[in-house]
Amino acid sequence: MEIEVVENVMQYNKEEAYRNRQLIKKSGVLMINILSAPGAGKTSLILATIKAFKSSFKIGVIEGDISSTHDAEKIKDLIDDVVQINTGGTCHLNASMVARALEKIDISGLDLLFVENVGNLICPVGFDLGEDYRIILSSVSEGDDKPVKYPKAFIRTDLVLLNKMDLISFSDFKYDFFEKRIRDINPEVEIFKISCKTKEGFNRWLQWVEEKIS
Repeated sequence: MEIEVVENVMQYNKEEAYRNRQLIKKSGVLMINILSAPGAGKTSLILATIKAFKSSFKIGVIEGDISSTHDAEKIKDLIDDVVQINTGGTCHLNASMVARALEKIDISGLDLLFVENVGNLICPVGFDLGEDYRIILSSVSEGDDKPVKYPKAFIRTDLVLLNKMDLISFSDFKYDFFEKRIRDINPEVEIFKISCKTKEGFNRWLQWVEEKIS
């Protein structure tokens, strides 16, 4: 009986994700779901990307947190189309939450919509939100073992960003180990080394996004 309940939940999420995907496709907006552990720099990535693209593209953000509006308020200083989702303890966003958030944004006027998922590399992995692309943001400050500890997150991603490269010379982060463990489970995925602070490698990320928009 317990298995049946889980299956029903996942089937409902799958159906909601399908409806979300059809809606964003019809609206012509690119939706990117960003996953990471807490503190990897999701909000910093979104803020830096908005600043880089503000004169070129219309951007919206769905901000997922267990509580608070802290990150959404930072983003709201730059753009108008921001919706906060507080999960109240749930460790991930699901497609139904995103569907309700989409009702509060005029996505027909957007080029790009970021979904900042709850900081977690376990629960969010199993929930399709209807996004076009899912990316994993990891960081030097977290250590190089994330692909070993959370392999499903790195398998189910379209792109890996390694943030905080400005700190690598001060750490014992082994990039070769990090990359090899990703290649072992997801051989074809692209890995970009970036710094949201210094903008090292950032143009490569911006180019990737721009190509997907067009």
